[in-house]
Amino acid sequence: MAGAAISRSGIGAPVDRVEGRLKVTGAAKYAAEFNEAALLHGHAYASRITKGRIAAIDPSAALAVPGVLDVLTHENRPDLPLLRRHYQDEVASPGIPFVPLWSDKVLFAGQPVALVVAETAEIARYASSLLEIDYEEEPHETDLKEALHRAAAPWRTRKGYVRPKSRGDAPTAFEAAAVRIDGEYHLMPEHHNPMELFGTTVVRHDDGRLTIYDKTQGALNSRNYISKIFGYGGDEIQVLSPFVGGAFGAALRPQHQLFLAVLAARHLERSVRVVMTRQEMWSLQFRPECYQWVKLGAEPDGRLAAIVNHAVTNSSRLETYTDNIVSWGGMLYRCDNADLEYRIAETDTMTPGDMRAPGAATGVNLFEIAMDELAYAAGVDPLELRLRNYAEKDEMHGIDYTSKALRECYAAGAERFGWARRVFEPRSMREGRELIGWGMATGIWEAMQSKTACRATLRADGRLEVATGTADIGPGTYTMMVQVAAERTGLPAERIEAKLGDSTLPYAPVQGGSWTAASTGSAVALACETLRTRLYEMARDLPDSPFASTGIDDVRFEDGEVVRNVDPMNKRMRFEAILEAAGCPELKVEETAKPGMISMMRKARNSHSAVFAEVRVDEELGVMRVTRIVSACAAGRIINPKIARSQILGGIVFGLGMALEEESMMDHRLGRFMNHDLAEYHVPVNADLFDVDIIFVEEQDEEVNPLGVKGVGELGVPGTAAAIANAVFHATGKRIRDLPITIDKLL
Repeated sequence: MAGAAISRSGIGAPVDRVEGRLKVTGAAKYAAEFNEAALLHGHAYASRITKGRIAAIDPSAALAVPGVLDVLTHENRPDLPLLRRHYQDEVASPGIPFVPLWSDKVLFAGQPVALVVAETAEIARYASSLLEIDYEEEPHETDLKEALHRAAAPWRTRKGYVRPKSRGDAPTAFEAAAVRIDGEYHLMPEHHNPMELFGTTVVRHDDGRLTIYDKTQGALNSRNYISKIFGYGGDEIQVLSPFVGGAFGAALRPQHQLFLAVLAARHLERSVRVVMTRQEMWSLQFRPECYQWVKLGAEPDGRLAAIVNHAVTNSSRLETYTDNIVSWGGMLYRCDNADLEYRIAETDTMTPGDMRAPGAATGVNLFEIAMDELAYAAGVDPLELRLRNYAEKDEMHGIDYTSKALRECYAAGAERFGWARRVFEPRSMREGRELIGWGMATGIWEAMQSKTACRATLRADGRLEVATGTADIGPGTYTMMVQVAAERTGLPAERIEAKLGDSTLPYAPVQGGSWTAASTGSAVALACETLRTRLYEMARDLPDSPFASTGIDDVRFEDGEVVRNVDPMNKRMRFEAILEAAGCPELKVEETAKPGMISMMRKARNSHSAVFAEVRVDEELGVMRVTRIVSACAAGRIINPKIARSQILGGIVFGLGMALEEESMMDHRLGRFMNHDLAEYHVPVNADLFDVDIIFVEEQDEEVNPLGVKGVGELGVPGTAAAIANAVFHATGKRIRDLPITIDKLL
């Protein structure tokens, strides 16, 4: 950019996280760690049935416990707004949101039906076990397989959902194809399991104002949600979420502990904290179960003639949760005939929710297993099959990409992995009693941008603050903001502070969808550019200014100084000297960056990856080990390669869990998830993953957003599970279409 010098700590530098020391030393405080004098504690009591109504509640035994202040139920809770629109949050699915303690109806297992408030968390939890509740139980249906016959195309959809667009005559083309595969693919439900439990601390001030520390991916979303329900004005409530111990989509929407904590604080006129247990978090949203049916027809050389891709996921009876499941294969591969259909089946569960790479994690991985099947049916190397069907444009919408470097991903990943040495036949590679399998798959995700505002403040000491209401759930947003500001102002990173996670800061959407680097980063860049221009103009207009009779292109900004390109040794001024000479204690600007909606519709905006995996399978025991993964990613401009690598690595761990370990298992007789803790719900640990190599291929994109970034938080998930599943087939010769691939399925 004209007039700007890239700082050593600016975009592209692998700098350490600016908040890293706070986290590793324990100085970073999370929602349930903010203490207040005389703080009360609430414990939510969960329904023991899945569907029906509460016939009677007797709280007397709980109330008799010393230290218990109250038990709130649907019978004695304070009045609430009747219109359900008051309970809609920024990213709510269409329908009727769940409201705790709303009525005597029980809608899903684990639904909170009472809140015990006591002087300590231990007393509250114990007292809740003494509640006597009589239920009138009704038949429930939680099995998606049993509900498939009721599935229907969603008639109401949420923001971001794209209706699948078919083309040509896929059924006829499939029947005429020389090579065909036809399979049912299945993914079990998954739960997010962030390290930090869901908690909210509500601090009530003497004048009735509330300061709320909430585990959330959007402080402004939580504030607006609470304000609408309880009628707070803009200056009566502040939501703070400076640090979030993982979320993965689970904290996009306000969860019930926030509502209950505020309800109790208002009712008792005290400060209250409500924290969920790990087991209670299984009553929250989850990645929905999916059945996907894929038919692929091809010419003898593997070139696609037909894609038929149908899928069904479940939602609650309250809201219609939709995912982009079937569109990805129709986008990725060149084919004139595609039949794409997506349906929803209602079940008696909580509404599912976004979980890292929602839709793509399911749809891409299952479709890429089918592509591997087609490769073997056609006798074509799996990588070569994808190259033969490579699409230069978004095939579903018939539009060009702002950029697409997937070919480069295939090439770089294959070379690093050593794919050329792969023997095509299954069960052909072994070492001792272990069968060795090599598999690969394609990944794709969206490169979105949302309207975001940022305030940049240059202080008298020459330090810069950039502030916006976004969150940092782990991807390094603090550091990203500092690096963008460093590049745009020329200030070193140590003189820049990022502020976020505060509902009083300028507007930002919830953090999710891998859009934060593009959205917040663009806002930071725009605010810093405006600040830089005003600082230059202030310096130029000073008496005897060294910048008189210049334009902004005649100067540069470096190390906290404005420097004239001609005679730089003598014509320069420090930022703080300019403010002092101008009699200005601080310079403050605020800017809003937003995407061009017309341009966004004209071209597809996506990141891509090629994932290669090696597995070793004990032939006698069926034990599987993932010993190598190479992921080559095209994600536009990489702001910080060190942090970006961590994000892709985290996505790969999610993909490994999906492929081999993670499944939320429900007893449909009871209608509840049974493996509701980390002892029974298996997530990958360090011992499950060995060598991971992540490559960022160069991808210049001047159209996707002002920074040219595409985001990486979710790109690591799509394709990874499929690459592992395809490697398991190559090792064993057994095709497993039901994820996760557990030993029982393999044997």
